[in-house]
Amino acid sequence: MENELAFTVRDYWAADYPHVADIWERTGMSTPGRGDSAEVVENTLRHNGRLLVLVDKASDTVVGTSWLTNDGRRLYLHHFAIDPKFQGGGLSKPLLRESLQIAKEIGLQVKLEVHHDNERAIHFYEKAGFKRLGDYDVYIIRDLSDIKE
Repeated sequence: MENELAFTVRDYWAADYPHVADIWERTGMSTPGRGDSAEVVENTLRHNGRLLVLVDKASDTVVGTSWLTNDGRRLYLHHFAIDPKFQGGGLSKPLLRESLQIAKEIGLQVKLEVHHDNERAIHFYEKAGFKRLGDYDVYIIRDLSDIKE
């Protein structure tokens, strides 16, 4: 794809964080309760995670992210996002392709969550080979003071 030639996928550098955080905020991937700080990113990287960034070669600006965390059993794909100014140009394909290549190389399953109303993303992920995982609902405790004894 011609459009892909103007972009490259590489591993995250700490200096990328302001651009990454901006994309996450503008795409709704990050909210204050999620705790997606630079420290959290670095911690996941120390635990065999990867954060890939899609970079516009002309401006050397991060325009996409794919965050893979590793629990030793499977990889979790988080915060797969393309800057809204660059959406619709096919740029998610090389970013996902590189993310799934990492899963293949490591030999772990890859799992993600997508909002049930996000039909565009669901179609994109299904086209890449993802299958719906039963009828599971996802639960989380974000604020640890909410833990009941």
